[in-house]
Amino acid sequence: MIYLASTRDYNTGMYHHDGLASAFGDAVACEALAICHQEAFEQLVCISLKDLVEQIEAYMISARTAPDEFVAAWKKLEPYRVAVPLETHTVAAEFLFTNFKTALAILEERQRATLGSERGASPRRSPGR
Repeated sequence: MIYLASTRDYNTGMYHHDGLASAFGDAVACEALAICHQEAFEQLVCISLKDLVEQIEAYMISARTAPDEFVAAWKKLEPYRVAVPLETHTVAAEFLFTNFKTALAILEERQRATLGSERGASPRRSPGR
């Protein structure tokens, strides 16, 4: 959904992809991207929270960003808010936004737990050494 939203001009709402436009024409490419964007949104609205967390994790890995930086940026910037299709019902969008916030909180907590277990797993020196 994030990638598809990035093909949309935020001034006009029109989608553009050079490769698709050269192969099929601007209008067909625009319509195809809009349909794909709407379908991706609908799929995200319908998936479980567990699956959304997995999707965000996969995206985070593909972005090659440190997990803590990724989660912090997404919590602050909320890029998913501008990634919804233009004709999205407000209730569906707000539902997805809430799920994103919850998924990010889960990821953040997992990071804390992982960091805590890594610290706890370090070898301890015995008092006499």
